Order: sequence, then structure tokens, then C-alpha cells
Amino acid sequence: MIIVTGGAGFIGSNIVHALNQQGYKDIIVVDDLTDGTKFVNLVDLEIADYLDKDDFLGMLDAGAPFGEIEAVFHEGACSSTTEWDGKFMMQNNYQYSVELLEYCLDKKIPFLYASSAAVYGGSDVFKEERAHEKPLNVYGYSKFQFDQYVRRLLPKAESQVVGFRYFNVYGPREQHKGSMSSVAYHLNTQIKAGENPKLFEGYDGYPNGGQTRDFVYVGDVANVNLWCWQNKATSGIYNLGTGAAEPFQAVADAVMDFHGKGKVEYIPFPDHLKGRYQSFTQADMSALRAAGYDQPFKTVAEGVSEYMTWLNKAD
Repeated sequence: MIIVTGGAGFIGSNIVHALNQQGYKDIIVVDDLTDGTKFVNLVDLEIADYLDKDDFLGMLDAGAPFGEIEAVFHEGACSSTTEWDGKFMMQNNYQYSVELLEYCLDKKIPFLYASSAAVYGGSDVFKEERAHEKPLNVYGYSKFQFDQYVRRLLPKAESQVVGFRYFNVYGPREQHKGSMSSVAYHLNTQIKAGENPKLFEGYDGYPNGGQTRDFVYVGDVANVNLWCWQNKATSGIYNLGTGAAEPFQAVADAVMDFHGKGKVEYIPFPDHLKGRYQSFTQADMSALRAAGYDQPFKTVAEGVSEYMTWLNKAD
């Protein structure tokens, strides 16, 4: 049996999909379907059972038997970088993770979890070292603090514990995320509504549309998760991007190329994001490569093209 928390969410449902493609169906999805729109991410997936997050935590506390668990992929979290309820964020992202990690360590179950590039925040170096970790928001802090907890326990851990610092992930099954969906998703929506795609004007020394991120396709993210588990990658915290930053303009170009129309409109950079926005991210991928992962990652042009085909297939 495999447990995927946040399994109805964006990355979690893609991990379930990747597991299904390899023949795994004995999967328990744990999530909170208060936002019932997420159910669509599960419709085409094969799972053994679904558990509400609160019920799942109650079962853990009660020592309920789950049978033999091969691995836990912990993707459940509030991923909003604009959420400022720190109490909620720490309960949901930090304490939940601590409880589940302790359970897995006790049972010697491989534990693979979602961290985030948001831990780097104000840094211009994106390497898995304490000196470069400067979160700019409470979401980034919640992920940073759990990474610190993991670091303290790793020397004594007797089972696999792997954290992935996801960079700018985009791709299928993110439609429920609203404002936190990827730029590619929003640009596609704008073009389909008969509008021109919109990007921020220049800010922080970058030209119009020139803010640059490490965009990573969600299919590649799922593949890395499964590879690290199946190949017993060394426990630790790994960046998960592509290692090659590209500007938002490249995303817009790929979306417009797919639709064969559109001209970018540049809008003023929002005041509320100034000082809390990463204008540049690029994963240092040396740790993951040293662990043995040697597969290529999709470029923005490749990944966005595949995503647009999926996103518009019903049209």
C-alpha cells in the first residue's frame, strides 16, 4: 500500500497518476475536499481508498492498522504564498508534517515530502544550504521550519526521508488552485476568453515580462518522486527544478504559439508583492544529479506545449 497525502491536489494527483502508469493501484489518497472541485483530479485515477485528512490524523494518533505501507508521499499543504494566517499555516504545513514523519520513522516507512523553493525567498543562490534560506512569506517559513526539523532527525533516521524543494511547477490538474495556478494556466484562460495574455511590467531590474523562474513540468516532478523512492535515493533535501531559468515571456510565447494568436499586454507590478516576490529562481541541481538522477527535464517550450494540448483537449 502507498499513501499520498494531498492526493486530490495538483502534485499529489500527478504522483498517483504516475503510480497508476507503473501498475500501482493499492493507493490511499488523503486530502481535504472542503473544496469539492478537486474531485475531478481523482476521476480518472485508480485508488484503493480515500480518507479525509482529519480522519487520517485521528487514525494515526489511535494507532489504527493500515497494513503494510510501502511509502508515503506527503504533498498535503496549503501552498498559497499570499496566506498570512501564520497559525493556520504552521498547523497545516508544519505540525501535520511532523506528526506524519514521526509515524513513518517509527514504522520505518519511506517518507517523501514536498518542500518548496520558497524557502530561499530573498536569496539569489538556490542551493540546499542554510546560508541561502531566507523565506519572504509565512508559507516559505513553514516549509523551511519543517526542513530544519528533518535535518535534525536525519542523522538518526533508519528509513528513507527525502524532501523536494519544488520550484515553479506547472501542468495538468492544477485548475482548482485559483490565483495560485501557474502562469501558463492563467495565460491560456485569458486567450480563450478573447483577451491578450498579461504579464507584469519590468520590476527589480528586469524588463517587461523578464522576471525569470525555474519552471518545471509536473510530469517531471512526479517522475523524480518515484525514482527517488524506487532507487532508494540517499535521505536528504533536494532541489527539484530544471536547473535552467527562463523568463515569463517564454511561457507566454509558448501559450501564444499553441493558440496561434495573442500579443502580450504588460500590467503594473502590484504594490503588495513588492519586497515579497522572487524575481529570479534557478535550482542548483547538483545534489539530485549526484544522487543518480540523470533524466532530462522538459524546457518551457516542450512542457507548455504538452500542457496546452492536455488543457484544451475537450475544446
